[in-house]
Amino acid sequence: MSEAVRAALENSVDGLAENTPKTDAGFLWDFWYPAMRSEEIYGKNLAKAMLLEVPLVLGRTTEGKAFAMRDACPHRGIPLSYGHFDGKNLQCSYHGWEFEACSGQCVEIPSLTSHDKLKVERINAVHYPCEERDGYVWVYMSAPGTRLPERLPAAPELEKSSSKFKIMRLECELPSHIDHGIIGLMDPAHGPFVHQSWFWRSKTSIHEKAKQFEPIPNGFRMSPHQPSANSAPYKLLAKMTGETVTTTIDFVLPNMRTEIDRSGKLWFSSRATVTPVRRDLCRIDFVAAWNLPFPVSIFRIFAKIFLRQDQETMIRQSEGLKHNPRLMLIDDADRPAKD
Repeated sequence: MSEAVRAALENSVDGLAENTPKTDAGFLWDFWYPAMRSEEIYGKNLAKAMLLEVPLVLGRTTEGKAFAMRDACPHRGIPLSYGHFDGKNLQCSYHGWEFEACSGQCVEIPSLTSHDKLKVERINAVHYPCEERDGYVWVYMSAPGTRLPERLPAAPELEKSSSKFKIMRLECELPSHIDHGIIGLMDPAHGPFVHQSWFWRSKTSIHEKAKQFEPIPNGFRMSPHQPSANSAPYKLLAKMTGETVTTTIDFVLPNMRTEIDRSGKLWFSSRATVTPVRRDLCRIDFVAAWNLPFPVSIFRIFAKIFLRQDQETMIRQSEGLKHNPRLMLIDDADRPAKD
């Protein structure tokens, strides 16, 4: 966690205590969320994460399958992340209860004797479905106390338009409730102000431009259109191909924005997710893939600047939100957020 985000969280503690309801954090359950990068779980090591205020322990079996469990032993509640993982089963460090990692089913309780009638196999640690896509471990966060559906939707995967491509991943934390993070994700009007830079936009580049929206499953789409001619990257792409650049942007529940830019045979595809960690903290995970003749190092520089600008804006916004001001959404670029 960066020092700026830590300071913003510390400064907002009093406001959160007064203004945030304790009963409902406003999270959306029964969706896939990215927990961490795939490279963070390796060998027999255990990794910790938090999604929707649920502590998780993650790992990878000797067969290479990622798993996720609630980081709490159902016996006495000690975090299972303190335990021992042998590549198949996770053993609690307190009393040695052992659980099958990919199902959460208890397989052994060392203190039981031959006279005990307790059926170990009926005991389960809370387990969450896990899939890997685009270098991320996705966890399906079912609502507490509910059963998983018989058939889960597929975990999100970034669209790639050719077999050969480059890929880049970045993340940053935002000291805000998920609602404010999502509104920022959907808001196109902040671009010329927050993302001012020589390579992107300036205040003087603002001009009237109508956008068309259409419904898609669990979200809406900004229909294919020509992006701003004032942005240097789009100008460069059109110059490279000699063809028109088209952009399609999707917003999908619970937390995802995807963008696909095409010009001739060249394409750039990106996804940004805003994931709730706690009610006062969320995380942006950004992944992009492309077949343009530019190295990852170049794109990483520009993407870091974008994310840092968003992060700094959310830190500043948190200063005002801690005083619980009345907010106003109007019928311009705020319409998607109101709907």
